[in-house]
Amino acid sequence: MTETRAHDYDIEGKTYEAFVASSGKPAPGVLVFHAWAGRSDFENNKATALAGLGYTGIACDLYGKGVLGTSNEENEALMTPLASDRPLLQKRLLDNIAMAKDLPEVDGSKLAAIGFCFGGLCVLDIARAGGDVAGVASFHGLLGAPGNTKDNINAKVLALHGWDDPMAPPSDVEAFGAEMNKANADWQLHAYGGTMHSFTNPAANDPDFGTVYNADADRRSWQAMTNFLEELFS
Repeated sequence: MTETRAHDYDIEGKTYEAFVASSGKPAPGVLVFHAWAGRSDFENNKATALAGLGYTGIACDLYGKGVLGTSNEENEALMTPLASDRPLLQKRLLDNIAMAKDLPEVDGSKLAAIGFCFGGLCVLDIARAGGDVAGVASFHGLLGAPGNTKDNINAKVLALHGWDDPMAPPSDVEAFGAEMNKANADWQLHAYGGTMHSFTNPAANDPDFGTVYNADADRRSWQAMTNFLEELFS
């Protein structure tokens, strides 16, 4: 039986709200980082699915309690202050990891993070910043390096990528691989042909913007993440 609850927490005097899904007992924690609109039912449902796999899923909040964009313009305005200040973003990410460690449903010695779109960039930055997680999985994440990558990345890295993603073209993929190799990371990249950005989101249907759902890539990437988590925590 999966239990779900909201969890309020404070970062530098501002209230944030996570969604926690678990069996009610301590288990490895998997943080879920949201796309550019903010934490929504999409991320909450991913946390619940993770609980069904035996983990505690924590859908995290990077914008503040109740803050959710409703248009591309609002989403961009919410994301840009963090995406353009990667040290600030990384600090907030590490604060979320500290929050998750203290949850009673979480075995704080066993943590991982997954993220979608902007959240995919976020989990890669957790690894780059030396966050205390065993591994990260980025779904159609932005790949650009922040310029402050650790000399050695200790977390294992899985990037799940649509090859036709206009927001992370092949040149970004090549640069990402070079960055990971330079940091001696244990990394892998799964690229899905004929697949654009936001391929895990059934509501994505805007080929002109580059966001299109792909059921096969959605299914295959979730299975790849499932295998990855099993490897991390076996």
